[in-house]
Amino acid sequence: QVQLVESGGGLVQAGGSLRLSCAASGRSFNSGGMAWFRQAPGKEREFVAAIGSSGGRTYYTDSVRGRFTISRDYPKNTVFLQMNTLKPEDTAVYYCAADSVPRNYYTDYVNSWKYEYWGQGTQVTVSS
Repeated sequence: QVQLVESGGGLVQAGGSLRLSCAASGRSFNSGGMAWFRQAPGKEREFVAAIGSSGGRTYYTDSVRGRFTISRDYPKNTVFLQMNTLKPEDTAVYYCAADSVPRNYYTDYVNSWKYEYWGQGTQVTVSS
């Protein structure tokens, strides 16, 4: 049984930092992609960041580029999202996503339907 378990969410003031973790079990995702999406109240789920297989090509949505950093621990099948200079508009439930299918194109990383497995989500709240 595949499981993705997120941790690290919480309440932080604007300008602060948080580090999200997502530990995967039951299957290796080293050859595929892992990503973070988020969903704010009343809004659709949106892409935040993604990272590829060994070599670690990364992708970010424009609103977080330069503030967030995605990384992976391949032996531990874990993905991280370091979030710095947080803004109130970053408030959302953050979801980890993973898929073992190799991918080569930007659209393979940023579209939610390209990921088979999802975590339960972790709340991030940024106060002004």
